Amino acid sequence: MLKTVSIFLLSLLLTSFLYGGENFSEMSTQELISIMGYVKQSELVQFKTELESRVASMSEAEKKAYHKNLDKLK
Repeated sequence: MLKTVSIFLLSLLLTSFLYGGENFSEMSTQELISIMGYVKQSELVQFKTELESRVASMSEAEKKAYHKNLDKLK
């Protein structure tokens, strides 16, 4: 039963990512860095704007991951 509920909730989450518009301001910096390269073209400008606004407040580990994944945005 728990497995079924978990699968259902996970599928809802994935569906919302695929079909719903993203609100990147509600995501953590680590989440934003982890989805670099997977953002839809139509949402790329909004994504880049949000990510760049956070660079100044990133930790050293986040900055390292950010710079490592920058080539995925091109």
